[in-house]
Amino acid sequence: YEILLLLFFILPRSNHHLLFLSFFSSFRNCLDLADVPLQFINSYVCAKKTGDVTELQIGVKLLCILLMRCLFLQHKPAKCEVQAHKGDKVKVHYRGKLTDGTVFDSSFERKNPIEFELGAGQVIKGWDQGLLGMCLGEKRKLKIPSRLGYGDQGSQPSIPGGATLIFDTELVGVNGVSLDEEDKTGSEL
Repeated sequence: YEILLLLFFILPRSNHHLLFLSFFSSFRNCLDLADVPLQFINSYVCAKKTGDVTELQIGVKLLCILLMRCLFLQHKPAKCEVQAHKGDKVKVHYRGKLTDGTVFDSSFERKNPIEFELGAGQVIKGWDQGLLGMCLGEKRKLKIPSRLGYGDQGSQPSIPGGATLIFDTELVGVNGVSLDEEDKTGSEL
């Protein structure tokens, strides 16, 4: 809650309540705050409305960036020339863990990254959302609530129902461009 309130107070005063409500409405499921009703948040903001859509869009985009930095620990490469977008064919190395640290799967150990179309529902929703915008070579830690993972049913025998999942991920390929090819291209320049 402290992060949300901090974001609320750093927004421009003219329309901060609209930005905050838009942010909270869009991302409360990702923040593990689905049980917090919007009425609770409304008590912290005034009902005044403004017609400045441009500021609202910019503010929401800023909040999305701040949210990504708060939810995902990441290591970005020095330059980002190839980025993963919805519809891209991506190749990802990962290590999946439960919150108690138990590793349930790892492509790193198999030396075989997973390939899939980003945003097409071929993997859990938390991956389709959490890997968007990754740069080739970027490493990102994803904390995925059960509703964006395997839900109440889990994935037996290794993932119990209702489990929050932690994934250490590394984007190693996008649309046929691999991390090795990107490094070779960069060294030739």
